[in-house]
Amino acid sequence: MHTEKLGGFTGLGLDERLVATLTELGYEEPTPIQREAIPPLLAGRDVLGHAATGTGKTAAFALPLLQRIAAQEGARGHTSALVLVPTRELAMQVADAVRTYGRALGIRVLPVYGGQAIGAQLRALRNGAEVVIATPGRALDHIRRDTLALDQVRTVVLDEADEMLDMGFAEELEAILEAVPATRQTALFSATVPPRIRGIAARHLTDPVHVAIARDGAVAGAVPLVRQTAHIVARTHKVDALARVLDVEHPTSALVFCRTRTEVDELTDALTGRGYRAEGLHGGLSQEQRDRVMKKMRAGAIDLLIATDVAARGLDIEHLSHVVNYDVPSAPEAYVHRIGRTGRAGREGVAITLAEPREHRLLRNIERVTKQTIEIATLPSVADLRARRLERTAAAVRDALASGELDAYRAVIHALAGERDVADIAAAALKLAANARRTRDEVEIPSPALRPNAERRSEAGTHQPRERRERVDGRWRAGPPRERGRAQRHPEWEVTRLFVGAGRKAGIRPGDLVGAIANEVGIDSSAIGAIEIADRFSLVEVPDEIIEDVITALRGTTIKGKRVTVRRDLGPTR
Repeated sequence: MHTEKLGGFTGLGLDERLVATLTELGYEEPTPIQREAIPPLLAGRDVLGHAATGTGKTAAFALPLLQRIAAQEGARGHTSALVLVPTRELAMQVADAVRTYGRALGIRVLPVYGGQAIGAQLRALRNGAEVVIATPGRALDHIRRDTLALDQVRTVVLDEADEMLDMGFAEELEAILEAVPATRQTALFSATVPPRIRGIAARHLTDPVHVAIARDGAVAGAVPLVRQTAHIVARTHKVDALARVLDVEHPTSALVFCRTRTEVDELTDALTGRGYRAEGLHGGLSQEQRDRVMKKMRAGAIDLLIATDVAARGLDIEHLSHVVNYDVPSAPEAYVHRIGRTGRAGREGVAITLAEPREHRLLRNIERVTKQTIEIATLPSVADLRARRLERTAAAVRDALASGELDAYRAVIHALAGERDVADIAAAALKLAANARRTRDEVEIPSPALRPNAERRSEAGTHQPRERRERVDGRWRAGPPRERGRAQRHPEWEVTRLFVGAGRKAGIRPGDLVGAIANEVGIDSSAIGAIEIADRFSLVEVPDEIIEDVITALRGTTIKGKRVTVRRDLGPTR
């Protein structure tokens, strides 16, 4: 049987050295995206892949490009493959994967991204790397410096293309694709295929093979069939509520999503202090710290991985039983991507969302887009918790009975049996075992009532925002635009304007601001609202509840290579 499974990869035409490496890594059969994409890529065809994170697409493009490089005479020492990804987190992750797959071939792989010392990147590029994995902005920077040579590039991969466009990298992608040789092979992978993606494919792919694969062979774009529930809880009780849900659900492994780095750190500390094996993952960690966390997760040394969307992008964690949204995602697409990480390979998956009363309408938004119902459930009570604890204790007793080796304890039972009934002795033992599982005081968590206007909707079901800004042509705007690089949105949250002390004269474009905020803070780019760019400053709308995190993050980084003033906008609301 093992030979048959191994033949699954061998039958795709892969080099035996790659197949041997896959066998060592425990890969047995190719996933649908690998089965459909690897043969045409090996044959030199362009590929347009519609595939979500977790479907195995990294191996789908990495294995063919490694094999093609190994087969090219004189390819060593020159950049033969360029892989573009939206974030530094994904650049590091993809680089690790490509190195692992190609370790038997001796092919050098280099991640290139913003926030990394440019000098180290220049030295590494001079030493030569056959595969470069880069974020668009930093890749274009090196191209313009003439430090990233493209004349030998034979393969270009756009991974998470929709995310790169959402982060404002459209111009960079166009410039890079125009700069690479016209004879190269191009592979574009995207979780969604909106018109902008189809436009790039039409301009830069030649007669591509279309591959549309969703998780576990489901219809592309469908929400995974997992149990979806939400609990409405006040922010002051969210940590207690999460702990209660975790105690009752008892996940074997869970991924908890937070909006910001600060929230990740605070929640990790709070849960660790309550006895959970939890680790945080966000863009502020070094690669060494990130590797340590993921090694512990894969080894089963932690139960809860608490992460931002950006840090978790591209992670492929097997046997993930639960996904928890500590906050409601600001975009339905983000919700779909998050919960798609559980319920794989026919296993039952659970998606749990903690929503504050003001976020209740966001759940309805998600339901409209996904056409699936999210059950609004009451938080487990103390009685529910105690009953669940007894169930787990009983299960543990059954396991102990099945395993035997109880002779050392029988003497104690015999001694006590002379004093009390055996059933009472067993009940007392169960009581001690159940109470040993207690990690905190058992108090009821209040269920907040929804605010009177939280459910105020039009007949079509659309939330009516509180009128706090000027309404122009049926859309909510902050005032007369100077330069608007993003479509206006009907915000589903309170927004605050951010002042950035750089504008048109510094070469600032909307994509620079979107990319910096989304990448550094770890929020979905769709949460960023109207952008106005003047000559010497810019104004950006961001959710009010995370503005301090945005300010802190942007003060610690650079925009267009320079540190700029960042603060709340002090001007009048126009």
